[in-house]
Amino acid sequence: MSRGTILIVDDEVSNIEIMNAVLEDDYEVLFSTSGQQALDTARATPPDLILLDVLMPGIDGFEVCRQIKDDPQLADIPVIFTTGLGDTDHEMRGLSLGAIDYVTKPIQPAILRARVGNHIELKRLRDQLASMAVTDALTGLSNRRQMEQALKSEVGRLGRTGDWLTVIMIDIDFFKQFNDTYGHPAGDRCIVMVGAALTRAVKRASDLPARYGGEEFACILPGADPEGAALVAQEISLHVQSLNIPHERSQISPFITVSIGVASARCLPDMTPEMWMKEADRQLYLSKQQGRNRVTSTEFGAVVDNLQA
Repeated sequence: MSRGTILIVDDEVSNIEIMNAVLEDDYEVLFSTSGQQALDTARATPPDLILLDVLMPGIDGFEVCRQIKDDPQLADIPVIFTTGLGDTDHEMRGLSLGAIDYVTKPIQPAILRARVGNHIELKRLRDQLASMAVTDALTGLSNRRQMEQALKSEVGRLGRTGDWLTVIMIDIDFFKQFNDTYGHPAGDRCIVMVGAALTRAVKRASDLPARYGGEEFACILPGADPEGAALVAQEISLHVQSLNIPHERSQISPFITVSIGVASARCLPDMTPEMWMKEADRQLYLSKQQGRNRVTSTEFGAVVDNLQA
């Protein structure tokens, strides 16, 4: 297990040195001596926990905590206030802003080590649960929930720049017949192998492959224009074919194949995620209608939202 990262924020260097001496054997420790520096550091290198001094010149600890909790990228980072104030009003104010604990100065090493350890472990468990909620248990790919959340985010982000966005829908051909012939355990292994092939074909870090449900998969390709998206779709098809998974009841091949639908558009502010999903699903339907084991693509615009599925 990798070591957790702690960000210590205090305008007194001596306090940083004391806390660092307590924690450095167990954690990677980052330092900031001002509120603004703390925010910049947290955004550049998000830590697993922040030890935050209350009284600092400029932006004080309360304001730093407020900005952290208002930032979607940082809001889940636990904050422990460190202070010599020791009064209930300040403690309540910090907790109301989203801090999870208080440590008073002068620092007591055993207490600091225990509280940091407890909250790091709790965050690790929360992160595991959050990952399980958006991960398909069989393939390890993102699940439908995560895919839909990511698509919504990308439509909003790319809508500000007018950049391309592509959604690809993939369906294993004649999968019911495969299950009927080889059994559901073999069907599960087939889905796992197709998911792995999908991951190998979708190479960019910004792309998101997902298991959409059953034998259906999906990919989100931010910035991919129709030509680039078509190449990715062909790669997916070839990677699946190269698995050479026997399928004696397929009507088009002795091996497992996939049908693919591709929908690409330039994002505009008034466009919705459903538009990509509807059009990608329409193209997938056309691939199946035209014989399966093929890629069908389209480039669409905002008017598609008015079309009937």
